[in-house]
Amino acid sequence: MRSGRLAVLTGAACLAAACGAPAAGVTGMSASTTPVAATSTPTGAEEISPPPGDPPVLIPPPKVSPYTYVFPVQGCKVSYRRKLLVLPKTTIWAKKGCAFVSPVDGEVREVNTTDRWSPATDRGPDREGRFVTILGVDGVLYLGGHLDTVDPKVRPGLKVKAGDRLGTVGNSGNARNTASNLYFAISWPAPPEYWWIRRGMVKPWPYLEAWEKGNRTYSPREEMLALRKRLGNLPPCTKLCGSAQTGGGGGSSRPQPTPRPTPTKKAAKKSPEPVVIDDVN
Repeated sequence: MRSGRLAVLTGAACLAAACGAPAAGVTGMSASTTPVAATSTPTGAEEISPPPGDPPVLIPPPKVSPYTYVFPVQGCKVSYRRKLLVLPKTTIWAKKGCAFVSPVDGEVREVNTTDRWSPATDRGPDREGRFVTILGVDGVLYLGGHLDTVDPKVRPGLKVKAGDRLGTVGNSGNARNTASNLYFAISWPAPPEYWWIRRGMVKPWPYLEAWEKGNRTYSPREEMLALRKRLGNLPPCTKLCGSAQTGGGGGSSRPQPTPRPTPTKKAAKKSPEPVVIDDVN
């Protein structure tokens, strides 16, 4: 009986040894084991949050000119074109009645309070309808056209500051059948009969975008001077120069200035619109 139990134990020990595990109760048998690192999952641990950072340091945009500008439409939501559409000017879309303000310190140069535009004639000088031009202290001429109204105080020679109200946005002139907007153009001073110059020579949208975003010293003066030097003080009209009556509404290769009338004493008493001032050098 004892020999039978011993045989069974011996067989079990041999089987355990072959499988690499120690046999229980067998003297002299041992097996190596690899310890397993104990892992534990913390319970109730609070999430660690980083401390709050310091507020950002606001750095004003660099001053790039001695002049200060403002966006020419104030107090209203606006959108405007950023590409060339026939003339180097832009259309600033805004609600009728929004304030048109002087974009820079300067002097009112031309004022037109009467909308003379007619689709039957489509005369070039009339296309902006009611308008005001400002000769800035930077030497640049700014035009705001398609106005609904011109403020009564606005007269040629009036000194203005950037942000001073000059009129209200509308759709006079050839914008009669469009949404209300401001025709905005940048050029240089020229006699009134060279009306195509005031309609726009310098692309305005890079400057509008800078003024709108807070860089109020970004100036068109250098670009204006370079362009005037290249084209001359009184370049000929090349686009939208004629009228419906002359068949040149789409342009003219050899435009002629509109003749400047000789003023008389009676005409001086009943001064027609637009009211203009003499050329400023």
